[in-house]
Amino acid sequence: MNLPKEINKRIKDLFGQNFEELYTHEPSFSESNASKYLKECIESGWVSNSGPWVNKFEKLISERTGAKYVVAMSNGTSALRLSLHVMGVRPNDEVLIPPLSFVATANAISHLGAEPHFIDIEPKALGMCPLALEKRLIEISERNDNILFNKKTGRKISAVMPVHVFGLPSKIVEIKKICEKWNLPLVEDAAEALGSSILNKSTKIHCGCVGDIGVISFNGNKIITTGGGGALLTNNSTIGQLAKHLSTTAKLVHPWEFFHDQVAWNDRLPNINAALGVSQIEQLDNKIHFKRILHHKYQAKFRDLNEVEIINEDKNCESNYWLNTLRLSGKEPEKLRDEILKNAHKSKIYLRPSWILLNQLPMYLNSQRGNLDEATYQSKRLINLPSSPQLIS
Repeated sequence: MNLPKEINKRIKDLFGQNFEELYTHEPSFSESNASKYLKECIESGWVSNSGPWVNKFEKLISERTGAKYVVAMSNGTSALRLSLHVMGVRPNDEVLIPPLSFVATANAISHLGAEPHFIDIEPKALGMCPLALEKRLIEISERNDNILFNKKTGRKISAVMPVHVFGLPSKIVEIKKICEKWNLPLVEDAAEALGSSILNKSTKIHCGCVGDIGVISFNGNKIITTGGGGALLTNNSTIGQLAKHLSTTAKLVHPWEFFHDQVAWNDRLPNINAALGVSQIEQLDNKIHFKRILHHKYQAKFRDLNEVEIINEDKNCESNYWLNTLRLSGKEPEKLRDEILKNAHKSKIYLRPSWILLNQLPMYLNSQRGNLDEATYQSKRLINLPSSPQLIS
């Protein structure tokens, strides 16, 4: 069997001839209130980073995720950076992250003058491995005046930031226990996981709401989009109020005076983007419903191919299946992966590989890391499939 051609054929069979091109994820505003809300926003004149749509969007995110405090931001990277800052990450500190993620995870650390420190992943959900995290902390850490340092570099270890990859919930409950044991802040990169959750002791917890603080993204390719945007989630009032203050140039409320009490950023989501977001979050449950149906269709379509598997959510987890992901088995996976990608792209089926591991990018080649064998093994085998909910809705 020619596996690249067979995969190509099965994807075409699944979607018929209704699509000339198939991308991994595309926004859709059909049957939504997008045009209506944008028109209302424009006519009001409130299109910048304050206005009623921002407040409404934050409220809807709060209701959907269960986070008590939500700060809508201009993009996910800014939200990650601000989250790390309010949790105490400062220049020359280290933040523990997995290497399998979009570059924003590491860049947000670098923007603060801190350093990423890479921890291996586990194979089930492709997120940070709790065992690898614990092992690495035992290997490299020492405590001085109740502050945890990397004894190899002398730098303070300031936070742990796992990632919910492709919308698959990571082993965040186990990671939280380790963070509590080592007294480390936990920041969740849930950029891809809006609508994904974990069942912990019969309680359903949205991704981004397990740790001290979490971040979701509304970039153009996410499950819902504001064009560009993100949000910071927390259940801690002190953190939430500080984050909102710092995202609005740290300006103190006053009828006319411009008094700013600390160095801050101007990263709030514009009102016009929030209006678009409101129209999208109104459709979130419907989008997740169709994405989960699509996932089951992929499972059925590829079940008899021994050389591949469709990655499934872990037990006690519910994924939004932002990007359905195919994993290759066997030898020489990189060569086979590239053949599959090349063959699909010729047919205008724009499959994509997983990201190049962050530790392999030029700016992070010399970053601290534990053993990354699992991440190296997995990254060569992953292919993201067309996952837009409107493909079958």
